[in-house]
Parts: sequence; C-alpha cells; structure tokens
Amino acid sequence: MVSTRVCGTLSSSSNLDRHPKMKKIVFIFISSFILDTIWQNLHVFLFANYKGGEITEFILLRAVLFDVLTILIFVLPFLFYSSFERHAWLIMPVGILFSIAIEWWGLGTGRWAYNSLMPIIPILNVGLAPTLQLGLIAYVCFRIEEKIFS
Repeated sequence: MVSTRVCGTLSSSSNLDRHPKMKKIVFIFISSFILDTIWQNLHVFLFANYKGGEITEFILLRAVLFDVLTILIFVLPFLFYSSFERHAWLIMPVGILFSIAIEWWGLGTGRWAYNSLMPIIPILNVGLAPTLQLGLIAYVCFRIEEKIFS
C-alpha cells in the first residue's frame, strides 16, 4: 500500500505543477537525451574504436547517459540561481572546457581513438565534434527550456 501511494505521488502531474523547477529538470533531461543521442549517432563515424574494439549501440547509450547527467550538472545552477540565469552563455565555455578535459583523458588512456575524418583542433589536439558537444547541447536545451517555461 505504501509503495503504491509513493509511486502515485511521484507520478502525478499535480506534483510536477507544485515543483516548477522539476518540470525544467525533466525537460532538460529529455531534450538533452534526444539531442545527444542524435549527436552521438551522427559523429560516431569520426571515431576509429572504443577500447580497441567496435563502437556498439550499448557504448553509445552509456556515452549519452554520461553526457545527459553532465549536462544536468552544468545547467542546474542556471535553473536554481537567478544570478547565474543572467549569464547563461557560461554554459557553453564550461561545457567546452569539460569536453576538452574528457577528450584528453579518453585519448590519453586509449579509451577511444579518432579516425582520419575527425577534424582536430590545433594545439589542443582534440576532435572538434566532441569538444563542442556538451557545451552546445547544454546551452541549446537551456535556451529552449527558458522559452517554453518563461
């Protein structure tokens, strides 16, 4: 009986109405999941391998889930603090810097490798597509959320 009541409470739409920030978080989660899934599938051909093997749908799903959680972490301060909200443009450089760090780590540890089609950013020696990915998707999702929920 208790579990039914808890599940019913969590899933009710009136509960989301009482927590407008939760609607925004759910929207960011869903929209970033959709956009990141599209991005991952469009740029997978720029990678040679993952840990020396084939890049499977399961590996792409894990990457998408990691990206979505990362995007949520980037966006949360902008949802909850109005002082951050006025500087939403910061989402992009923070996401790009984090992406560069992830790429350096992934390439340095041999987790993945690029093929010859990947455009490389000189000096940084990281791929252009994965570098832009987190910052751009996070920013776009945040801006769309602002338009919908304002």
